[in-house]
Amino acid sequence: MTIAIMRRPLMRGPASPLGLGALLLFLLTLTGCGVNNIPTFEEQAKAAWAQVQNQYQRRADLIPNLVETVKGAANFERETLQAVIEARSKVAQTTLPPDVLTNPDAFKAFEANQGALTSALSRLMVVVERYPDLKANQNFLALQSQLEGTENRISVARRDYIEAVRVYNTELRTFPGRLWAMTLYSGHQPMQSFSAAEGAQTPPAVKF
Repeated sequence: MTIAIMRRPLMRGPASPLGLGALLLFLLTLTGCGVNNIPTFEEQAKAAWAQVQNQYQRRADLIPNLVETVKGAANFERETLQAVIEARSKVAQTTLPPDVLTNPDAFKAFEANQGALTSALSRLMVVVERYPDLKANQNFLALQSQLEGTENRISVARRDYIEAVRVYNTELRTFPGRLWAMTLYSGHQPMQSFSAAEGAQTPPAVKF
């Protein structure tokens, strides 16, 4: 006589506390190993870059009023004023590619254009010293205050960006970040940073 053996279907019960604990420990281990550091540091660097752009744009927006005010001064040096106008125009006409932060040529072009505008403004402010009436102009004094504050903000924004990029690039090149960069974040590239030109630590003098 053949006895038929009935097999009960396997029933999966709730996950055991031990299994959940092991999963949680694994996730915590990944977090502790810095698996999220690269995207986190990347976003921080991008946010710092946005502040750099905002402050440079703030300066560019001040220049048209500055130029118009200076034009009113008798016999003001046209060559000096024209240098500011042309430098601002070049900045405004420059289109930054989406990969500017990892594109050495594009980043250097941006830095060079902004540096040229900084230099032109510095020369303009030196020339202004020869015009007492212009220095006493209330509109000009207001612009001076705004420009001085903006230059300080630019300096701070650049400093914060440089530090954010340093942290991000270091994470890509050191362990365990280097391991994650080769596996989960293989498309991430080191970001470009500003070069410290001579005198860059001090904002251009804009006192009148």
